[in-house]
Amino acid sequence: MVESASVGPLETSLKEAAKITLGHLLPGMPWMTDGTITVAQDRAVWNFRVPRTLLAGIAGASLALAGALMQVTVRNPLAEPYILGVSAGAGVGAVTAIVLGSATLSGVPISLAAFAGAVVATALVYLLAQQHGVIAPTRLILAGVALGALLAAITNFLTITTEAQNVYSVLFFLLGSVSAATYSQLLFPAVCLVAVSVLVMLRSRDLNAMLAGDESATALGVNVGVMRKLLLLAAALLTGATVAVAGGIGFVGLVIPHVARILVGADHRRMLPITVLGGACFLMLADLLSRTIAQPTEIPLGILTAVVGAPFFLWLMRQSSAIRGGVA
Repeated sequence: MVESASVGPLETSLKEAAKITLGHLLPGMPWMTDGTITVAQDRAVWNFRVPRTLLAGIAGASLALAGALMQVTVRNPLAEPYILGVSAGAGVGAVTAIVLGSATLSGVPISLAAFAGAVVATALVYLLAQQHGVIAPTRLILAGVALGALLAAITNFLTITTEAQNVYSVLFFLLGSVSAATYSQLLFPAVCLVAVSVLVMLRSRDLNAMLAGDESATALGVNVGVMRKLLLLAAALLTGATVAVAGGIGFVGLVIPHVARILVGADHRRMLPITVLGGACFLMLADLLSRTIAQPTEIPLGILTAVVGAPFFLWLMRQSSAIRGGVA
């Protein structure tokens, strides 16, 4: 995190970045204000780099946790949050706000529009996936893919028909970025992450039971239908809150849960904390790379995560029988 806070156009050392951060967290400490740090450095680190690093960590943790919950919900190791069409729904909401000119990319109206789009998309997938009042995992995947394709088409139509000055904002949002992060944007996704993390850790034994299949879980006293709805809602909440402030960032929810299973096994009591931590570290590292590998140009996060995630997805399809880890 300190490394990320030290990287930017204005040169700042690791020691200086640490001093600035701790100086704001622990005001009045004399050893934090030795006169060597300029006002410009202080503002660059505290006002811009720290919030974007924190948002990257929160977004990565949220997407990774959402992916783990999705894989349990549909019992498919290839599942990840965007299979629900949540990202596509958020994209339609955000692009609509941009095209209508309601605010800039960092404005609250766009975030609200993106979150509203995510909620609507989740509700539609939920309704389409139901069969006789029961959510079928296969129908859930198919409904998510179909709705996602439709919403992506709507987004593309809005993009090509909008004014040229809006196209860059649209593309930058859809590809994902935390460059415009502010402290005010951290609260909602952070609250969602903490609330869902506590909930799923308290129900981790039920998640473990669901790994054995619906019949076995029911025999162990788990209400599979209710749990599946709760997990679906939790994954949608995490994804919607993240996309609303960070844009479309794919593959985090696919890669990180599998890495966590490889490291500590499929027991959710151990796997979920590692998933959250791994997702945060992964996206903070991706954000750091996005600012450094093509300076002064900043690469959208969605491109970097796709570079890692797409080959992993192809490898996983070939090896899924070996590393399924009980999710199917």
